[in-house]
Amino acid sequence: MTAHAFVTGGTGFLGGRIIARLIEQGWKVTAVHRPETDPARLLALGATPTAAPLDDPDRLRAAMPEHPDAVFHVAGNTSMWRRHRQQQYRDNVLGTAAMVDAALEKGAGRFIHTSSISAWGIQPGPITEETPSRAQRDWIGYNRTKFLAEEEVRRGTGQGLDAVVLNPCGIIGPGDTHNWSQMISLIDRNRLPGVPPGAGNFCHVDEVARAHVTALEKGRSGHNYILAGVEASFLELAQTIAGLLGRKPPQRTVPAPVLKIAGHLYPLFSLFSDREPDLTPEKVALVTGRVRAVGDRAVEELDFHNDIPLKVMLEDCIKWMREEGMLRSA
Repeated sequence: MTAHAFVTGGTGFLGGRIIARLIEQGWKVTAVHRPETDPARLLALGATPTAAPLDDPDRLRAAMPEHPDAVFHVAGNTSMWRRHRQQQYRDNVLGTAAMVDAALEKGAGRFIHTSSISAWGIQPGPITEETPSRAQRDWIGYNRTKFLAEEEVRRGTGQGLDAVVLNPCGIIGPGDTHNWSQMISLIDRNRLPGVPPGAGNFCHVDEVARAHVTALEKGRSGHNYILAGVEASFLELAQTIAGLLGRKPPQRTVPAPVLKIAGHLYPLFSLFSDREPDLTPEKVALVTGRVRAVGDRAVEELDFHNDIPLKVMLEDCIKWMREEGMLRSA
């Protein structure tokens, strides 16, 4: 009998890659999407689309098939603007609670929850799975809601749900339309206003997708797995992108105090629209700090490749962006 997976977030960057991998391996995939979004991409991937809002437990429960072999909860609200906090809480926390309840009621097999390194909040040192989270009362809504979403998954495991939580760091690769591809586009057009002084870890989207599928068999129930990748400063990231595009590389970073002022000014221009500003105090806090993640557990237990070079990730992303007409001619 063909294994059946239920997936949220399939129209997104990572979710689409997970669906593609499942389809390649012979899975039947039912993919939920927001009612206002076009399911064409899901159909093209070979999935069966079904519409339901993340924060509507009844419709979400109705969308989930009986006894799915696996549930991948990938969808999430990544907003870094306090104006979207209420919707973000509904999507990330209430949406996860609804998914957990539906999985328990429908007798789902393994539940794979896509969280984030942000679920630990802003930390002074390297983050491992054993690091106590600081995000429960974090002023950054995204950090707080990712932690609270994990709490809903832990509630589910206490009720018998077989769940594994994956915590990716910065994801780079083909299919990215609004994450690091924005920096690539700005550098391509020589419009990057400046490089923040922070640093982080970066991993390839295909390796992150593979880890999700691997976690079905090899992940330990009730455990977190940090998908760290390679560490790099944002200056190194920008310089590598510029080199691959043949553009002039930036030589220095913008001082953190300057970015903090800009982070308070930019939202003023969005007072009469619902468009998230390019800079917010939340975004500035994250890009001016240094996130250091240790992903040894995923390497040892999920065979995660933690050492894919930054240049390779960016080459793959840039190649895809060129094919999609998102960049100027080489």
